[in-house]
Amino acid sequence: MSNYRYKLTKELAEHFTDVQLEIEESAHGVVCTVPVESWLEVAKTLRDATIFQFDQCMDVCGVDYFTYGEAEWQTDGVSSTGFSRGVNAKGPGRFSWHERRQEAMPKRFAVVAQLLSVPHNRRLTIKCYAPDEGMLMVPSLVDIWPGVNWFEREAFDLFGIIFKGHPDLRRILTDYGFIGHPFRKDFPLIGNVEVAYDEEKERVVYQPVSIEPRVLVPKTIRRDSRYVESMNDQETS
Repeated sequence: MSNYRYKLTKELAEHFTDVQLEIEESAHGVVCTVPVESWLEVAKTLRDATIFQFDQCMDVCGVDYFTYGEAEWQTDGVSSTGFSRGVNAKGPGRFSWHERRQEAMPKRFAVVAQLLSVPHNRRLTIKCYAPDEGMLMVPSLVDIWPGVNWFEREAFDLFGIIFKGHPDLRRILTDYGFIGHPFRKDFPLIGNVEVAYDEEKERVVYQPVSIEPRVLVPKTIRRDSRYVESMNDQETS
């Protein structure tokens, strides 16, 4: 592990002794998971403390951990052609609108922020989980890094995460009549409504989706000795 990652991890652990941080080092950098109740306190310290000076927040996004770590592909039942499309029936996106998940799931949704320290020339990822108690809510970082305004609006629009204290929290990508949050993994791939022009009303209206649910998963080519022999024949010819 690089010296800067080791040093940053040590500084975080020593500085935030009163906060239960989860710090991980990887090839991509340092990731610090913060309790939601300490989200603003830790973020402000990371910006202002001379030892850190993370003066820029480059991005804020939402993450849905629904079905995280579950196998998507089935390795059995390969056809005679070597092709297979074996997938779980209710994987991400393959739900009808009425089958979407309703019950709470601990640590399903997270807010992730990418920080940059120009004076120290290093980066840090901070993350907190949004409590799933009927309404996902995380304190807004706008007062600390004003540039995250639109980032938080996007996370609200696509994941339904409420950023408490945001000055103008409204949809930014979908329209005002849109139902649901399209980046949630239980959001139907076909959506739940479609837009069409009604000749009688002479205006655009919303109506139920007119197509059947479908699986948009590509075929997988398995290793097959016939293809290997065919390739060898082509190379020697």
